[in-house]
Amino acid sequence: MNPPAHKLLKSFLIDMDGVLVRGPNLIPGADVFIERLKSEGRKFLVFTNNSLRTPKDLSHRLKKIGLQVGADHIYTSALATARFLNSQRPKGTAFVIGESGLMEALHDVGYVVTDLQPDYVVVGDTDFYDHPRITQAVRLVHNGARLIATNPDVTGPAEAGIVPATGALVALIEKATGHQAYFVGKPNPLMMRTALHQIGEHSENAVMVGDRMDTDVVAGIESGLETILVLTGVTRREDVDRYPYRPTRIVESISAIEL
Repeated sequence: MNPPAHKLLKSFLIDMDGVLVRGPNLIPGADVFIERLKSEGRKFLVFTNNSLRTPKDLSHRLKKIGLQVGADHIYTSALATARFLNSQRPKGTAFVIGESGLMEALHDVGYVVTDLQPDYVVVGDTDFYDHPRITQAVRLVHNGARLIATNPDVTGPAEAGIVPATGALVALIEKATGHQAYFVGKPNPLMMRTALHQIGEHSENAVMVGDRMDTDVVAGIESGLETILVLTGVTRREDVDRYPYRPTRIVESISAIEL
């Protein structure tokens, strides 16, 4: 009798906000789940649509609250955006509204940040909505620059409550120019595919864990991943039936996921 075929260990793409953390606090059991992935030698990436911070900065913040996740296990919409742009127009130029997470990602793929006839206007999350720079972005798009955004989220979480996010800022530029932005982050399955490529994994052997039906779950489904919805974030159990698609599994929290 032949021995049983070796069972491949599934890899995990895990949303950060609402799954591992809620605001500045660790969700109970998140640290244990991450350590289980490590101990079993599973591939995983922690996901965030927020483009403010670099993976190294996010790693430091997570370690401060007890979650040991290295920068190489963090994947942001800024990284996905930079890789997309480099695949479309290598070593191009961009006018950027955003913070260090986006700037560093673009520089790392060889992009030049400039306001002199840039190939792209790239918009990400920022703590400083500067009217002159928004005006400049509008004029550059009018003059032919292509409009790109890291993510379509109109609000994001902060310690004091929700804050306006990239989608809200880009809407202003879209209205003023008549041009629609291309959004790279979730729910665009492009972010899933570039993340899978980074860890050398196939969609049929990967799981997306998220707290939102309209971003995490739909992106996972459209990318061919198994999907797990946790109820520690935005989506409630009674909300699920409102959507024309369903996650593979629904669990109370990440600590309830059986590997």
